Amino acid sequence: MHSIQDVNKKSENILSIQHLKIESQSQVLVEDLNLDLKMGESIAIVGESGSGKSISSLAILGLLPENLKASGKILFEDKNLLQQSEDQLRQIRGKRIAMIFQEPMTALNPLHRVEKIVGETLLLQGMPKDKVRKRVISLLSDVGIPDPEDKLKRYPHELSGGQRQRVMIASALALDPDIIIADEPTTALDVTLQAQVLNLLQLLIKNDQMSMILISHDLNLVKRYADQVIVMNKGIVAEQGKVNDIFQNPEAEYTSHLLNHDFGESNKIPEHAERVLALDKVAVRFPIKEGLLNRVKDYFVAVEPLDLRLDQGESIGIVGESGSGKTSLALAIARLIPSEGDIYISGHNLNRLNQRKLRPLRSDFQIVFQDPFSSLNPRMTVEEIIGEGLALKKLKKDQITAHIDQALEKVELPIEFKHRYPHQLSGGQRQRIALARALVLHPKLIILDEPTSALDRTTQRAIVKLLRNLQQEYQISYLFISHDLKVVKALCQKVMVLRHAKLVEFQDTQSLFEHPETEYTRQLISSSEY
Repeated sequence: MHSIQDVNKKSENILSIQHLKIESQSQVLVEDLNLDLKMGESIAIVGESGSGKSISSLAILGLLPENLKASGKILFEDKNLLQQSEDQLRQIRGKRIAMIFQEPMTALNPLHRVEKIVGETLLLQGMPKDKVRKRVISLLSDVGIPDPEDKLKRYPHELSGGQRQRVMIASALALDPDIIIADEPTTALDVTLQAQVLNLLQLLIKNDQMSMILISHDLNLVKRYADQVIVMNKGIVAEQGKVNDIFQNPEAEYTSHLLNHDFGESNKIPEHAERVLALDKVAVRFPIKEGLLNRVKDYFVAVEPLDLRLDQGESIGIVGESGSGKTSLALAIARLIPSEGDIYISGHNLNRLNQRKLRPLRSDFQIVFQDPFSSLNPRMTVEEIIGEGLALKKLKKDQITAHIDQALEKVELPIEFKHRYPHQLSGGQRQRIALARALVLHPKLIILDEPTSALDRTTQRAIVKLLRNLQQEYQISYLFISHDLKVVKALCQKVMVLRHAKLVEFQDTQSLFEHPETEYTRQLISSSEY
């Protein structure tokens, strides 16, 4: 609850950062960051991957890694948070300042069900179990989760990427904090749900219930939902001020660079290309088991039967809301989950092969996952991660090293990065390592599941351009799953639209954007326009 006195403090700063500096032993990561956050206000921090956005937010809550040192002042209620003990900070985290993390799969406890994840802090506050359950259902409903009661007993791995992100947002909102730090809160959400979730956060702010620090690479969201913006470049503030001023008249060349949304055009489809992938009546159903004997009571349909043809050097985009079946279809094609129907890759029906016969074909098709942190082994160096597949090809050590170095260069990362571990990389850098791991085997088909969702616009442009160049050079085929229609338009020659597990539209890209056949597709296109 907020008193009248709190409301009257709207003109006062609820949080003030003064001359924040974050450094490791070898380099300065953030230099002289200043911001004043008022009650009911939203400040956005934008910049490319590795610019210092996320570590600045971690410093506020005292969550920086031990090897990093922060100096300056972070004032909250006249207390410098940089000088508070761990016990004092624990009283602030979640209750007064809550955080929505970038990668929900790593931030949510995989051993807890949704009900416990969202309601745990409420139980610790002494709220009765029945009231906690009602509050959890209400929060899940607020963040746009359909059938919230049905999701209470599910574990994080049983939810789609977008649903996991929304569960984390609900968990952060549970204690009605004064400040929400939202670190890329909508990267896993489709355009319609992005608007829904951010409208909810904005509503809470407008009611003077809280303030927000929005960390994002999506300048479209920043323009709609922030009052002030701070543009960071390699740890230094390039410019800051009111959102409208900076969007209409950017002073820094770097800001103009970030505002450039030209992703280029997709490659032309080669003539008389060979067929790489064919799907015939492919469907995905998950059994719903109940009772002591775990008998199958019913089936959850993730993808209804559909057909698809993909030729060499061609890209097909798969778009649709979170939970529409996009990722289930991708996992089925890669034979990572069971499916019905026939999946032909280079003439082989994958659904008719056992694991022994399938293994030699796996280098022909690779998958890049949505969440790079959970798909990269944290115990392996970048060199080991990229080289893992090459080791099975019985190449000499110097050949493997040359392939790894080339793959890193292709994804525009320094060769020295091969000695790092995943936790030492930013979100965007991890995604590029995941891409390098797939590219190094020179596959015929790469399935890309939201590969640019964690990347800033500049890096997205670079990755899309890279994917186009690689496609032209090696004639690779792509299945590109995304909720970002700008990226899809720049990479894919055809687009498939899924909704509630059904194929609702399949056209070449230009026709789909100019003459969408369904109202649902029209909504997706209008929601993504700047």
